[in-house]
Amino acid sequence: MFVISIAALKRNTAILREVKEAAGCRLVLALKGFSCWKAFPYLRDDLDGCCASGLWEGLLARDYFQKHIVTYSPAYDEADVTALCEFTHHLDFNSLPQWFRFRSQVMSHPRFQSGALHCGLRVNPECSTGQVPIYDPCVAGSRLGITAEQLAGADLAGLSGLHFHTLCEQNSDDLETTLAAVDEKFGHLLRSPQFTYLNMGGGHWITQPFYNRERLIRLVRETKQKYLVDVWLEPGEAIAIHAGVLRATVMDVFESAGHRLAILSVSATAHMPDVMEMPYRPAVFLVEAQGTGGPKPDVSIPAVSVKDEIYHLAGDPKSATRGPLDSFIYRLGGPTCLAGDVAGDFSFPRELKVGDTLVFDDMAHYTMVKTTTFNGVKHPAIALQHEDGTLEVIREFGYEDFRDRLA
Repeated sequence: MFVISIAALKRNTAILREVKEAAGCRLVLALKGFSCWKAFPYLRDDLDGCCASGLWEGLLARDYFQKHIVTYSPAYDEADVTALCEFTHHLDFNSLPQWFRFRSQVMSHPRFQSGALHCGLRVNPECSTGQVPIYDPCVAGSRLGITAEQLAGADLAGLSGLHFHTLCEQNSDDLETTLAAVDEKFGHLLRSPQFTYLNMGGGHWITQPFYNRERLIRLVRETKQKYLVDVWLEPGEAIAIHAGVLRATVMDVFESAGHRLAILSVSATAHMPDVMEMPYRPAVFLVEAQGTGGPKPDVSIPAVSVKDEIYHLAGDPKSATRGPLDSFIYRLGGPTCLAGDVAGDFSFPRELKVGDTLVFDDMAHYTMVKTTTFNGVKHPAIALQHEDGTLEVIREFGYEDFRDRLA
């Protein structure tokens, strides 16, 4: 079961509200990272709206968040643009050919003519600051955004904003580096009266304890003063980080080639894909009922917990003493037939047994939005944990969900 903590979400958005008010910018939820719409009422007051990656996310924002909508997609078709012009407030394009294809359609729309709809262009400052190539939009040959060379001499009539998104789980020093590249390559455009907004994208780890929020506030203020533009931020992870867990049951335990193996009711490939794609190593907790004794937790429990439970953090086997099988190191695998459906090796304070509950921490963002029903594996239910600790199951999945997806 995915369990989302309302208290943790509100903790994050309270931080974000303080930052955006101090910086004088607008901040929206990137739905690609977190789109559990039943939680939107708890986010709405602190945020300015949503960032949509296309028509369907835009419709979700319109129907359930009901505030400002910023839309960007690597490509639109005519039906997308026709529908989006009716309700989105920003419509950002990825390339000049896309903008030229739809420019007359957009500019003739009454909402554009009245100023309710603004259009922008995503740019590529060609400034890589991240560590994982799959998440770097500035790699050579990137399909995301237009370079300064491609933009030179182009007819930009109708555009009023620029948009860049180059960060992924990064601090504000990398934003400062990126802004210098943006100024060098696109500053002449931002200084012209034609351009009235700059979208700095997502990837800002604003709600992490170590994030330098004062520097972010300074950078936004300086940018607004330098270019006389409105600044937009669109984090996803920062809103839902440390706000959800995935609870799993141990289904089988056995040994193979000197390894202890535990098969779980949840899958890395189907339910936690970033564990394999990023790669990302989640914190894992073994759950015990109160009064069972055993070692005390060596760290605080996850943001989401259930009354009368004790959480023991599973350790990294690299720091454990490797030896015989009684060292309680387990390789945690999913129930699919994919050989690599493995979350990793973890050490536990005791032997695992069938029926044990394990909790994967920090599973609210980039999890539910990516899950699949691969191999017909049962999809975890989704629940909200309210501030009084009660659980509300908001979605359960059955055979019909698997069946109806493909026919």
